[in-house]
Amino acid sequence: MADTTRNFDELPDEAANEAANEAANEAGGLRKIIHVDMDAFFASVEQRDNPELRGKPVAVGGSGGRGVVAAASYEARKFGVKSAMPSVTAKRLCPDLIFVRHRFDAYKEASRQIRRIFEHHTPLVEPLSLDEAYLDVTQDRLGIGSATRIAELIRQEIRAKTRLTASAGISYNKFLAKIASDQNKPDGIFVVRPGEGADFVAGLPIRRFHGVGPKAEEKMRRLGIETGADLATKDIAFLRSNFGSFADYLYRAARGVDLRPVSAHRVRKSVGGERTFSEDISSGAALRETLENTIEYVWESIERTKARGRTVTLKMKFNNFKNMTRSKSVTHWIETKEEWAKLARELLEEALPLPMPIRLMGLTLSNLDHGEEGQKEDSAQLSLL
Repeated sequence: MADTTRNFDELPDEAANEAANEAANEAGGLRKIIHVDMDAFFASVEQRDNPELRGKPVAVGGSGGRGVVAAASYEARKFGVKSAMPSVTAKRLCPDLIFVRHRFDAYKEASRQIRRIFEHHTPLVEPLSLDEAYLDVTQDRLGIGSATRIAELIRQEIRAKTRLTASAGISYNKFLAKIASDQNKPDGIFVVRPGEGADFVAGLPIRRFHGVGPKAEEKMRRLGIETGADLATKDIAFLRSNFGSFADYLYRAARGVDLRPVSAHRVRKSVGGERTFSEDISSGAALRETLENTIEYVWESIERTKARGRTVTLKMKFNNFKNMTRSKSVTHWIETKEEWAKLARELLEEALPLPMPIRLMGLTLSNLDHGEEGQKEDSAQLSLL
């Protein structure tokens, strides 16, 4: 298990570091990656702005019979309240639960403040949603050099400027940094140093792997896979025969390998976002509520990047990992939130009822106008649910 107090930049001995160096050399050298994840972001903003909510179980979302929890405070989570849960279920689990309607303007403003803090330290920021991002600080702007120290400073700055808390994971690749940021939540920090990745992953339950939902976990358990160590014993042929295109990711992840760079500036083909759910959803009410939240998130990226496109695409991944995509194109640029939302809603309604529950929903705007200056890649993985 990685030591959470040691500095990332203290390299272990050469023997322990061999596997990490091999993978890193292919990507041009060891990176210093930080994954910052805000703690119960929506609910924390509500508690910050309304003192009467502090220390109480709070759910952001509709409280009516068709309502769905979009986010829950840590006080609510202790009762088993989760994102994407029907509000009636949440209220049954926690009778004192307080529901508040979402205020996306407040969340966006907090997110912009946090983004400025990130960019003070590095230009290599890859936002995944309003509340989380990867940072590559291999060469940081202030010349601090220590990824651990930078993460500590970022968390301090976030607390001072927004009165919110953040957790951070530090490692030499994105996969490990993301898992590490969840290790000591809330308001924690965790470091996986070079050479420690494979051992760290080996001890994790399989459900901690990003992308492994309840159905995939159930299937893995039937196949005798309960931990990262179990997964590492399976060869690529076995994984492909059982998990299809998901196999390559699983094979690399079980070995702590991830060569993806932090991508802050790429030529953009689309602007979009995806939400992976903690529990599969199938009801029309839950799907519509989730779509409305995704419309808000992605439109924020569209506005920020000044993107103009003609095609809206809805993507849904079923609990058997098969995808369904539906698209609508228009002959003019989609420039208003109202039109963007209308097209997205039409796509969902045309797909209902679904043949089985889904574990992921995504929206993208594509067929873009590349004449606009500064149109860069902005594909967010919106993983609050």
